[in-house]
Amino acid sequence: MQKELQIPFRFKEKVEDLAKELFYCALEVSDNQEQLLEDLKADFFYVSKALDCGVCNTKWGQFKTDIKTLKSKLQLDAEAAYNSDPAAKSVKEVYLAYPGFYAIAMYRISHILWLLEIPILPRMISEYAHGITGTDIHPGATIGASFFIDHATGVVIGETAVIHNNVIIYQGVTLGGITVEKALKNTKRHPTIHDNVTIYANATILGGDVVIGKGCIIGANVWITKSIPENALVTYKSDIKITNR
Repeated sequence: MQKELQIPFRFKEKVEDLAKELFYCALEVSDNQEQLLEDLKADFFYVSKALDCGVCNTKWGQFKTDIKTLKSKLQLDAEAAYNSDPAAKSVKEVYLAYPGFYAIAMYRISHILWLLEIPILPRMISEYAHGITGTDIHPGATIGASFFIDHATGVVIGETAVIHNNVIIYQGVTLGGITVEKALKNTKRHPTIHDNVTIYANATILGGDVVIGKGCIIGANVWITKSIPENALVTYKSDIKITNR
């Protein structure tokens, strides 16, 4: 007989509160980070115990070290947004008002937990960010420096996706798998995006063998299941006719 599932009262809210505090901690000045992390330790271990994560002091120590390195990475992400979006008036505005930046920050926090092989918690954090921003980034994805998601809503980035540096993605983009089968769980199912690629709204790129070469521009609404060479421009032509009523 399967053991009855027991989840502590309002547990998802506790994880969401932890995620929020980790976001601010990652952006805090280094002199204050140690104390903030110490204040979060009890909540972190409470959540981990409830999830049977098996978190030990060694993993907690590594997590603290890695969280402290996030600020420089997030600074690059924020600067990428500021430099790419003419509507951005300051980097501070990006930090505080851009859902794409928030989604990336939550991804980078959850990715640390993923690499430490802590179960469930990274997915809960990514789903919290999904609900807030409309952006679904699996914590197992690999994402390089200076990443910008404009408008955020509807973006899906799968578990085995690999995104290199200086990539821009617009709303509605999917980096997904061609088929969904449990037997493929240990295979690369999602595409690889190389440096300096821009992917415009509602483009869909599917398949673990698909590689988008450096410097490509992927236009809006395209459907891609084959690799694209470097510096290519991919567009979708639709026939729209306007006639008098």
